[in-house]
Amino acid sequence: MAELYLVRHGQASFGAKNYDELSPWGGRQSHWLGEYFAQMKLEFDQVVIGTMRRHEQTADAILGAIRGLQVEVVQDAGLNEYDFQALFAALGEDRSGPCSSAESSKTSFYKHLKRALQLWSEDRLPGPVPETWQQFQTRVERARLAIQRAGRKRVLVVSSGGPIAVFAQQILQAPASAAIALNMQIRNSSVCQYVFNDTAMSLVSFNSLPHLDAVERREFITYG
Repeated sequence: MAELYLVRHGQASFGAKNYDELSPWGGRQSHWLGEYFAQMKLEFDQVVIGTMRRHEQTADAILGAIRGLQVEVVQDAGLNEYDFQALFAALGEDRSGPCSSAESSKTSFYKHLKRALQLWSEDRLPGPVPETWQQFQTRVERARLAIQRAGRKRVLVVSSGGPIAVFAQQILQAPASAAIALNMQIRNSSVCQYVFNDTAMSLVSFNSLPHLDAVERREFITYG
């Protein structure tokens, strides 16, 4: 069967005006992951990424560390993150989210994000949203099926926490609550491994950080 390595982007810029940029730590996490892939002699014959800047930067850092690799890079908007700011607006609350860098603000942000996701998945948000939960599910599924049917042997995919969580939820045929719970746990630059053919896909490992598995790198384990 073919292999798929599904990676969450490196740490984004929590606390900056533009969240959709890797932080210096995010760039380092991604480079280290590329070095790990190179050490393991993993050669990808396709790279699929979302259209967000942090996806592109993560893929560039990974591929930059795998010297000599010539590979096709494809963008698929189905792998983009949901619009969390729109969810907060639909919730009727003003949340600064990644515009605030205080740790207490991060805790508050994720608490309210979980609540917004729960209401969104139940179609109970009081305000309008750019896409429904079902539309989000559908676009992630379409992206996954496109990867499965492309006929590649080993694929690297770079996405965000939300799509990665839904990806696992769909493969495991779990309820929406499982996707929300998983979304809260996915770490920056983490790897989920799947095996697949054009009709089926199975989860091998979830949310692993082999490139940060050293005492001196533990401080680089992040979630934002």
